[in-house]
Amino acid sequence: MLENNQKTARINEEQRFRLLIDAVVDYAIYMTDPTGIITSWNSGARRFKGYEESEILGQHFSRFYTEQDRAAGLPQRALDTALREGRFEGEGWRVRKDGTLFWSHVVIDPIIDSQSGALLGFAKITRDLTDRKMAEETLKQSEQQFRLLVQSVTDYAIYMLDPDGQVTNWNQGAQRIKGYLPAEAIGQHFSMFYTPEDRENGEPQRALSIAASAGRFEKKGWRMRKDGTRFMAHVVIDAIRSDTGTLLGFAKITRDITDATQAQLALEQTREALFQSQKLQAIGQLTGGIAHDFNNLLTVILGNLEIVRKRMPSDPKLGQLLDNATQGALRGVSLTQRMLAFARRQKLTSESVELAALVQGISGLLQSSMGPSIHIQTRFADALSPVLADVNQLELAILNLATNARDAMPHGGRILIAANERRETGAPELPLKPGRYVCLSITDEGEGMDDATLASAVDPFFTTKGVGKGTGLGLSMVHGLAEQLGGRLILKSQKGVGTTAELWLPVADHSASETPPVQASAPLSPQELLVLVVDDDSLVLTSTRLLIEDLGHRVLCAPSGAQALELYERNPDIDLVITDMAMPQMDGAQLAKLLRDRQPALPVILATGYAERLEGFATQLPRLTKPFKQIDLVQAIGQTMK
Repeated sequence: MLENNQKTARINEEQRFRLLIDAVVDYAIYMTDPTGIITSWNSGARRFKGYEESEILGQHFSRFYTEQDRAAGLPQRALDTALREGRFEGEGWRVRKDGTLFWSHVVIDPIIDSQSGALLGFAKITRDLTDRKMAEETLKQSEQQFRLLVQSVTDYAIYMLDPDGQVTNWNQGAQRIKGYLPAEAIGQHFSMFYTPEDRENGEPQRALSIAASAGRFEKKGWRMRKDGTRFMAHVVIDAIRSDTGTLLGFAKITRDITDATQAQLALEQTREALFQSQKLQAIGQLTGGIAHDFNNLLTVILGNLEIVRKRMPSDPKLGQLLDNATQGALRGVSLTQRMLAFARRQKLTSESVELAALVQGISGLLQSSMGPSIHIQTRFADALSPVLADVNQLELAILNLATNARDAMPHGGRILIAANERRETGAPELPLKPGRYVCLSITDEGEGMDDATLASAVDPFFTTKGVGKGTGLGLSMVHGLAEQLGGRLILKSQKGVGTTAELWLPVADHSASETPPVQASAPLSPQELLVLVVDDDSLVLTSTRLLIEDLGHRVLCAPSGAQALELYERNPDIDLVITDMAMPQMDGAQLAKLLRDRQPALPVILATGYAERLEGFATQLPRLTKPFKQIDLVQAIGQTMK
């Protein structure tokens, strides 16, 4: 009875164990005999292998292996390993009933009789890890694609650093930009790419510290290539941390922005040059307008002084006062001429000029003006081409530049005047029309100028000299002269070293017109003339009328072009018209054209305070430059009426 109960309990325990095994659906748990024939089958095996128990019992377990694995003997090798080592564990592809593959994790344990030690068979547990395997494969492919992507980037240097800054990988962009092969860079400290001065200042370690603390570091700076050349780099360093926050290293991306930086610099220089040009143009227009108004005032002052001188009694004291007043007015004339030179509105007589001969001709004046403590040297290229310039204005420009050089050396020194021929191709840093130029340079060994002073040096009335020691118009005049001649004034200076003023002048071609010979003024016609004077400035109009009447002529006055036409219609016997050029609504050239349409032979003189750019027939009319004196009127009238 007791024996039967024990047997029944054992059977019940085996049934419970079998039920437990069969209830497991996530694992295939089954047994084979010592040769590999399947002797049991659970629900998990049926679920993901696809076989019913009746289909698989008595079959060899190798049918779950792929053909390649069976051909390689892997099933038997697994059993041999389990028997020899007491356990076999591995992963691989297995085949379902429908022929599809799944990735499995397999454990095989031998079953040994505890009493006899005989092999009873094998216990086999299989788990379906296809989802994990696919995820791993997807991740592996993604990593490979990312690695290929990083390696294929050539415009960016992308590489990794360990926490100490050692290079751990290297892409093609890094090789192209920095010049190092992977074997040369990997294992080296990334500070090798920094300039010596940045390494001395601790920039590499500072960059890593900021990236580690802030998570990111970004900056532009100079870096070194393998060949020792420098490039401007945009650098980003990101810290790489694990899920627990441990610093694993750094991701570093470097871009070569040398070309972009140079392009930006060139753009800024062009903008600055445009700004300076627009500023000088605006100042020039303002200065020209002021000079024009000054010339009108000086015309009135000089004209009235001449009338007063003729009509006042003979008194030496009064004569001295008139002389002083006249000298003051003439100084004003000189000042307006400088202002007009800056505004590029002075009247120029361009001709072919040999620079070497011109400088030699004024060498005595230069040396006497400079003083004994200044030594002047000249250096001119052989066979120097002549330039197209106004001799008088060019001499004045050279004297101005030399005077500035002298003033920059209060304790004496050397001034070098040199000239050589250049060919300009239209480079943006030197905005000149393409062609041949002669560069006349005057170099001193003086104090030099800082950038702020250099930027304002040609502005009118800007001076670094003391009160009463300069008008601030010298360089402005030279700048205006160069621009009006089609050249350029370039100033180069370094504080404490000296200054070089370069006056670029166009080479005179063979077709350049020679200066017409000066003709002697014709004597004034003895007959009385009826002269129509036109000017919108009533003071100039009155002064001109008095000067002409003093010469014995009759004068009609009109304050505008329209009234001048009305006077001419009522007085067709007018012999001569003297009209101001710059007038509102109708300027002098327009008035002259309308008068010539009525009377083609009518003599017309244009009076102007600066050198306007005339067009058409107006360029052939005689001109009277303000401010003018009575002798200028005599010569202009005589020449026109000849």
